[in-house]
Amino acid sequence: MKILFLSYRFYPEIGGIEVNSEILADYFSRFGAEVHMVTTSSIKDDDKRIFNYKIIRNPGRTALIKQYLWADVIFENNPSLTLSWFNLFFNKPIVIAINTWISRMDGNMTLPDKLKLLWVKKASAVIAVSNAIKEKSFDKSIVIGNPYRDDLFVDYKTDSSKDFAFLGRLVSDKGADMAINLLHKLNTDDSINKRKFTLTIIGDGPEIENLQNAVNNYNLNNYVTFAGMLKGKELVDCLNNHKYMLAPSRWREPFGNIALEGIACGCLPIVSDGGGLPDAVGNAGVVFERNSDESLFNKTKELLSNPDLEKQLRLNFQSHLKNHIPEFVAEKYFEVLKKVI
Repeated sequence: MKILFLSYRFYPEIGGIEVNSEILADYFSRFGAEVHMVTTSSIKDDDKRIFNYKIIRNPGRTALIKQYLWADVIFENNPSLTLSWFNLFFNKPIVIAINTWISRMDGNMTLPDKLKLLWVKKASAVIAVSNAIKEKSFDKSIVIGNPYRDDLFVDYKTDSSKDFAFLGRLVSDKGADMAINLLHKLNTDDSINKRKFTLTIIGDGPEIENLQNAVNNYNLNNYVTFAGMLKGKELVDCLNNHKYMLAPSRWREPFGNIALEGIACGCLPIVSDGGGLPDAVGNAGVVFERNSDESLFNKTKELLSNPDLEKQLRLNFQSHLKNHIPEFVAEKYFEVLKKVI
């Protein structure tokens, strides 16, 4: 099977779609397919990283036409009309994976968004990364949850000395301020226990000064650490040193890979109920009402006060993660591709 893999963004850029594209293309090749990756992401001349499939970067019209002539099937990892509209002339079987909302941040749809939805409806098959994406974008989608990098995110099985970790870009939509508010409430509530809880904020962004001011105002300087941007093993080491992960996103996340990464490192996730985050945690985490500090506090307090609940959620970690192992997810995608040819 010759797969023309379209990924508007790809390595060396960093993000959920880019990581998913790497994982899927790699496994499609391992499964015996011939894969040609087409992307608009450029690379530096001195970057010598080798992939086990062909990569065509920023192709011209003639080069792209050759790729369409070559392919048995097109796989479009998130709608990208810039690369995929050529299939109007070739009518090759096409599978489209929807990784995020086909709309603006406020939910409004521009003309390009409307065109993408029309394009999706013409696909041979459509995959959505969460039930929320399916319901919002295309109700005939096949839901396949995202993979996580199981070669990187692992549980050291050591005692965690710290409590809560927040991982994400420091913008208002991600809700880091809610994590700080939660810590303040927990540390001033005598009904939970007598000790003080800690919070590590991993990430950077325009809200950092406001968050630091909030920590100062609550006198939480001894309990909140701003770790900055962490990647790779440094991030895994940090997560392994925490018991819980907070993902209080105000935005309806399309999926929420950070929850999987947290679980894989032994962090019990506490997430908002918007978008795909409930899918990401499954039965291995706590879900609270989005945008509600009260709900976040009550759900967290219930967890901290109920060791049996926490034990059961942690027992669910491995069975939940099995559904998101890269090879398992890639096999599901591969089966969809085989069926449309």
